[in-house]
Amino acid sequence: MDYDELTRLRAAAFWAKRVYPGPVGELLSRELRSWEEFGYRLGSHGMIIGIVDAVMKGRDQQSEAA
Repeated sequence: MDYDELTRLRAAAFWAKRVYPGPVGELLSRELRSWEEFGYRLGSHGMIIGIVDAVMKGRDQQSEAA
Protein backbone atom coordinates (compact mmCIF):
# COMPACT_ATOMS: atom_id res chain seq x y z
CA MET A 1 0.00 0.00 0.00
CA ASP A 2 1.22 3.46 -0.74
CA TYR A 3 1.41 6.31 1.74
CA ASP A 4 -1.92 7.89 0.73
CA GLU A 5 -3.79 4.61 1.21
CA LEU A 6 -2.21 4.05 4.63
CA THR A 7 -3.06 7.60 5.70
CA ARG A 8 -6.67 7.14 4.62
CA LEU A 9 -6.82 3.81 6.45
CA ARG A 10 -5.54 5.43 9.66
CA ALA A 11 -8.04 8.26 9.34
CA ALA A 12 -10.91 5.80 8.87
CA ALA A 13 -9.77 3.84 11.95
CA PHE A 14 -9.84 7.08 13.94
CA TRP A 15 -13.28 8.13 12.65
CA ALA A 16 -14.92 4.69 12.89
CA LYS A 17 -15.60 5.11 16.63
CA ARG A 18 -17.16 8.53 16.07
CA VAL A 19 -19.29 7.59 13.07
CA TYR A 20 -20.42 4.28 14.61
CA PRO A 21 -20.38 4.71 18.40
CA GLY A 22 -20.28 1.65 20.61
CA PRO A 23 -19.05 -1.85 19.90
CA VAL A 24 -19.52 -1.63 16.12
CA GLY A 25 -17.23 1.39 15.85
CA GLU A 26 -14.68 -0.21 18.16
CA LEU A 27 -14.66 -3.37 16.04
CA LEU A 28 -14.28 -1.42 12.80
CA SER A 29 -11.49 0.69 14.26
CA ARG A 30 -9.57 -2.33 15.51
CA GLU A 31 -9.99 -4.17 12.22
CA LEU A 32 -8.77 -1.20 10.21
CA ARG A 33 -5.74 -0.74 12.47
CA SER A 34 -4.94 -4.45 12.24
CA TRP A 35 -5.27 -4.36 8.48
CA GLU A 36 -2.87 -1.42 8.36
CA GLU A 37 -0.34 -3.31 10.45
CA PHE A 38 -0.37 -6.70 8.74
CA GLY A 39 -3.56 -7.51 6.91
CA TYR A 40 -2.59 -5.92 3.64
CA ARG A 41 0.03 -8.66 3.21
CA LEU A 42 -2.68 -11.31 3.20
CA GLY A 43 -4.21 -10.49 -0.15
CA SER A 44 -7.08 -8.55 -1.64
CA HIS A 45 -8.24 -5.50 0.25
CA GLY A 46 -11.49 -4.76 -1.60
CA MET A 47 -13.74 -5.12 1.44
CA ILE A 48 -11.42 -3.03 3.61
CA ILE A 49 -11.42 -0.21 1.07
CA GLY A 50 -15.24 -0.40 1.03
CA ILE A 51 -15.29 -0.03 4.82
CA VAL A 52 -12.89 2.91 4.62
CA ASP A 53 -15.15 4.55 2.03
CA ALA A 54 -18.25 4.00 4.20
CA VAL A 55 -16.61 5.44 7.33
CA MET A 56 -15.30 8.49 5.50
CA LYS A 57 -18.68 9.06 3.86
CA GLY A 58 -20.32 8.87 7.29
CA ARG A 59 -17.81 11.39 8.61
CA ASP A 60 -18.63 13.77 5.77
CA GLN A 61 -22.37 13.40 6.39
CA GLN A 62 -21.91 14.17 10.09
CA SER A 63 -19.95 17.33 9.32
CA GLU A 64 -22.59 18.48 6.83
CA ALA A 65 -25.35 17.95 9.42
CA ALA A 66 -23.50 20.02 12.04
